[in-house]
Amino acid sequence: MMRIGDYDIAPIETGRFALDGGAMFGIVPWVFWSKTNPPDERQRIDLAARCLLIRGKGRAILVDDGNGTKFTDKLKDIYKLDTTGSNLNDSLARRGIRPEDITDVILTHLHFDHAGGSTVRQNGALVPAFPKAKYYVQRLHWELAQKPGEKDRGSFMKDDFLPRADLGVLEFIDDEGELFPNINLVVCNGHTSAQQLPLISDGKTTMLFCCDLIPTVSHVSLPYVMAYDVRPLVTIEEKKKILGRASEERWVLFLEHDPNVEAITVKPSEKGFVVNEKIVLG
Repeated sequence: MMRIGDYDIAPIETGRFALDGGAMFGIVPWVFWSKTNPPDERQRIDLAARCLLIRGKGRAILVDDGNGTKFTDKLKDIYKLDTTGSNLNDSLARRGIRPEDITDVILTHLHFDHAGGSTVRQNGALVPAFPKAKYYVQRLHWELAQKPGEKDRGSFMKDDFLPRADLGVLEFIDDEGELFPNINLVVCNGHTSAQQLPLISDGKTTMLFCCDLIPTVSHVSLPYVMAYDVRPLVTIEEKKKILGRASEERWVLFLEHDPNVEAITVKPSEKGFVVNEKIVLG
């Protein structure tokens, strides 16, 4: 656990899944990425679905909520979904948190591996997984999710987010800025339109929830950009800008998808940036 200002911050493991390694690393050849991210027999690499719990100032804030529990057997097989080691509710319970204790859910974006845990099925109906929480999403991204393009249509599953619109628990955010005291939103548009990255800072310690801008340790390297990204050249420029600030100001970068590393700091290198320190938040 880490303390930043008035907030206690802890990682929440929601389970593991797998995606195609080539898709995760774009133009980078297999011979390079397979050394650090060994694929299985179906060329999938193991990934975490790691969320962040922020407690303080009377709030229990969850950043993203993983894949959820609504997958069919076919999709479980395709994405190698595994919650035997950890799942969202058990991980929250280990922190003394029940679903009804969550006051706010910040959704970085609405792809299934980030928003899938937002709803659950009860008696055949879809209901919010966190009954007393408000869910925050960028308005522009919400509009995109209603009519996604051919490239990213498969990343959106409407059962994850449409029921919340009908129940009045959604709050739309327009652009960057402060959401709660010492918690700001940084908007990036390379991976998808209006992905919002929470930045927690008390002026001394700063943590950025990197989401799919830098999903794993390997993605610190500038050319490592996912084929899923709708604007890969924009992603590279966003990485340069954010990694530059993170290096200069000694930010902690929280990694949502790295199966082994929770957080890092970075430093400049001849080719861009490299990991300076790997951090266990606990």
